Amino acid sequence: METSCQQVLFPGETEGYVQSLETFPLKDIGSSRWFKQHEYIEKLNMQAILDATGGHDEFVKEQLVSLGKIPTLIHEMILVEAWKGKIFPILCQLQDFNPQSTFPLYMVIHHEATIINVLETIMYHRDSCEAAEDSVLDLVDYCHRKLTLLIGRSESGDSPLQDRHTLSVDVNSSSVQDLQKQSAALEFEISLKALSVLRYITDHTDSISLSALTRLLCTHNLPCVLVQLVEHCPWSRISKGQLEKYMDGKWHSIPKEDWVKMTKLDGQVWIALLNLLLKPECQRKYDFNSFNKSQVLKLRAFLNEVLIDQLPNLGELQRFLSHLAVTDPAPPKKDLILEQIPEMWNNIMKENSGKWKAVAKYQVKQVFNPSESDLRQQAHRLAQTYNLDVIESLIPEKPKCGSCGSEATKRCSRCQGEWYCHRECQVKHWPKHKKACQLMVDATEKLQRDLNIKA
Repeated sequence: METSCQQVLFPGETEGYVQSLETFPLKDIGSSRWFKQHEYIEKLNMQAILDATGGHDEFVKEQLVSLGKIPTLIHEMILVEAWKGKIFPILCQLQDFNPQSTFPLYMVIHHEATIINVLETIMYHRDSCEAAEDSVLDLVDYCHRKLTLLIGRSESGDSPLQDRHTLSVDVNSSSVQDLQKQSAALEFEISLKALSVLRYITDHTDSISLSALTRLLCTHNLPCVLVQLVEHCPWSRISKGQLEKYMDGKWHSIPKEDWVKMTKLDGQVWIALLNLLLKPECQRKYDFNSFNKSQVLKLRAFLNEVLIDQLPNLGELQRFLSHLAVTDPAPPKKDLILEQIPEMWNNIMKENSGKWKAVAKYQVKQVFNPSESDLRQQAHRLAQTYNLDVIESLIPEKPKCGSCGSEATKRCSRCQGEWYCHRECQVKHWPKHKKACQLMVDATEKLQRDLNIKA
């Protein structure tokens, strides 16, 4: 490792954390044992990102593969997805549920985002896709659910007003309803991560089962879903007459000369389409019937020289579409096979059918109403998990000086929230920063008093 501050786990610790990962029943979400695993996964996520971006040996990925824990991660992610869809709405409607802190609830909501981030980091590799085994069926279904949700919100004009970096969590708030807005904003980010995971699965269609390929091409008709993403482009919007694109967790205003520049998300869609439409094993399986053909041919309107210059492989797709427009491919042969079906989502639904309200009431009493001492311990553990120096090393952008905008290296010692390049800039900016600084200090002191934490 380059520096000690950029290391979350040593290889031996990584193995121990991965080995300890387990699946939980729905009612245990938020329990102390579950929270301990959440902390493990958070640390594994940070270390996986550091390894991948730093070009180091990817110990997290290797351990998840060798110890067969990728299916466990996928199950945990789908379990939280089910909790958010079935239990969380009931909690929000319970009039007698007024927790002293909503932070434990937020951490559950955030757990799904952490796991999809781990999967986005590791599923780039073929051995990760192979190690997912039958759970890749559940992962394909999960990604399909997220992408259809993304398209539905885009069609209705419902785009998040906040970006990931401006999401705020008031740990002292007793309003569970505030979390619904935060959950919706986080759901957008999760769906974009699911797009990347799906693209990586399509990279390795020769390594997944025939059943998984069938779900991609036939059951969910992902080529047509991806065409809709190209059409609606949910990560692009017009705000006050200005084009904005969502990149690296933020909405960025795009200069007119860069409007045609492809973003990473655009690239993920086009590469997935290349894989699903041009790979021989996919062409043999996909049914280019009249509807599918008409949908896929819509892509020709978007394939211009500027786009192809940025991703030259799209020239091959353009030629394929020109040929498809004047031919009627024969339907695929119907293979007599025993098709596997995903089990995780179905099992969770079946095990808890008719018990949603009972589970919610159980969690109100046993899980999401922690004592002062429980909150103290939880806050202490989370402070250790979210190491500020490590988190900053994960952010691609260098901090900017609050006064002149230059690259900054010094932080305000009081609030830790503003950066400066030199002492002179800090002194100059102090009259403007003073009020905000005091507000942040007051909020921190209030949190420490409420949770009884000694600085």
